[in-house]
Amino acid sequence: MRICSLGSGSAGNALVVEARDGLFYTRILVDNGFNVRQLGRRLGRAGLSLRDIDAIVVTHEHSDHVGGVARFACKAGIPVYCSRGTARSAGLDEIGCDVHTIRAGVRIELGPLAIDPFTVPHDAAEPLQFVFSDGDRRAGLLTDAGQCSELIVRALRRVHALLLECNHDEQMLQSGSYPYFLKMRIAGAFGHLSNRQAASIVRKVDCSRLGWIAAAHLSKANNTPNLARLALSAALDCRAEDIAVADQDDGLAWRAV
Repeated sequence: MRICSLGSGSAGNALVVEARDGLFYTRILVDNGFNVRQLGRRLGRAGLSLRDIDAIVVTHEHSDHVGGVARFACKAGIPVYCSRGTARSAGLDEIGCDVHTIRAGVRIELGPLAIDPFTVPHDAAEPLQFVFSDGDRRAGLLTDAGQCSELIVRALRRVHALLLECNHDEQMLQSGSYPYFLKMRIAGAFGHLSNRQAASIVRKVDCSRLGWIAAAHLSKANNTPNLARLALSAALDCRAEDIAVADQDDGLAWRAV
């Protein structure tokens, strides 16, 4: 199993998870906040084309995650997997997408990939995050969560790879130019994880099998890659350069889990 990010941030998110069964590959797109042309260009950068994607799994209905899902799914004729709340809020049923409803705690299997959805605190209708497995290795995805929970700690235990939201530095957010209501939303219990909160999650999760971690969903206005790296490296007692970053423009190149 391997993973690449096509872009991570408030201007658009998409992630590809790939697993092989013999000679056959299954490739799942997690979220798509890009139009078809942008998506095709970003996939090309990863050595893929639009035709290589077998299905889309959606975390929640915010536009930076679902904005390009419907058009691409309908154009490619591929299924979309998401919660009922996400499907309704994004209008995916009404658009005519081939929607398959999933829910937290119930595993789905797509080819050699098993996907375990779990609930997160975020200001969306029915948001989910995921742990992916090929039967041997496990990779966790946690972005767009306002706080840690016992459910999150349990879901991410003993993963081999983790993409973890480090949205903002708390001091940069509070001293920045965002309006007060937006600062409160981002820093709230149903907003986004700060570097400090992400580091706290890493300390709570059983990371005994962790091979790599990537900071994701960084705010360009309220964070820097270096600050995110320093927070996570301190929690893991490793070098800052050992922490990968999935950024808005370049994403994250393929990484084996």
